Formats: sequence, C-alpha cells, structure tokens
Amino acid sequence: MNALTFRFAEASDVSALVQLVESAYRGDASRQGWTTEADLLGGQRIDAESLNATLAKPDSLVVVVERDQTMLGCAHIERQGTGAYFGMFAVVPTLQGGGVGAAVLAHCEGFARQQWQCDAMRMSVIWTRKELIAWYVRRGYASTGERKPFPYGDPRFGEPRRDDLYFEVYAKALSE
Repeated sequence: MNALTFRFAEASDVSALVQLVESAYRGDASRQGWTTEADLLGGQRIDAESLNATLAKPDSLVVVVERDQTMLGCAHIERQGTGAYFGMFAVVPTLQGGGVGAAVLAHCEGFARQQWQCDAMRMSVIWTRKELIAWYVRRGYASTGERKPFPYGDPRFGEPRRDDLYFEVYAKALSE
C-alpha cells in the first residue's frame, strides 16, 4: 500500500471536500464510520459557499490527505494568535479507525507548530460525542472548561434533533 500524501486544498477541491465531509457526518453513508452525527443532526454539515470562504481566509488552510491521488480525509486549521484551531475533520467512513485520522491530526499539529510556531491546538466538539472526545483525549487533548453554544436556527450548521447541544472546547500544547 502506498504512503499517505498531504497537500493543501484548492478551489478545485471544494466539491469533493463537501462530499467527503457530508459523508463522514450526515446521512446513512456516515453510519459506516464511527464519527457520524446523523442521530444528532440532519441537514448539511458544510456547503461550497462556506468552504470557499474558509479557503479564502488569511491564515486558514484545509489539509487534504490522499493515497494514490484519492482523497481519504481532510481537516481545517486556522492560526488564531499564538495557537491554531482544528476543525472540519473528516475521513472516508469506511476507512475510519484505520489510522488515517490520526495521521491527519498529527500532520496538522506538526504544521501549526513548525510553520506557524503555534504553542497550542484548540477544537470544539459537541458534548455528546463521547467516543470522539475520548479519541482526542488519548492524543493529548484536555477540556478547557469552555463551552460554546450550538448555532440553533442556522441551517448552515445542520438541523438539530435535540435541544441540549453545545460545544466543549479542547486544547493540546504543541511542544517539540
């Protein structure tokens, strides 16, 4: 099996990235993996307009991981002061649990530390995602105690199937 390769997304990748992220989080396809939010949220996870805005934003990159020129996963990283934010993390559902996600996370952490000289990586996770939170904790992330409200009423972030959603913020120091 050939090695994973990493690159930064371009505008020509938007359609494939939207499809990848949607397949990892929404609908029946997402149930083939363990990162599905289908029981929590309906509707969309991302759209082309918001992804194009993310790509155009300064200090904002979407990392794409491929094998043999086939897109397997992605993540968004954004420099925020002395730290970086990690989000839009997706892996093809049938490949989840096989190490692709861990490689993407490690690559993003390394880039933020080495290229941006960031001292920490932060992320927001829906509080009910206990398996995902445990996965991040095993990789050195810890709760900051900070909570962020879920954007109820904004269909760009999905259609909630419950009324108690919020985000918990997790962070990890990016030491050498």
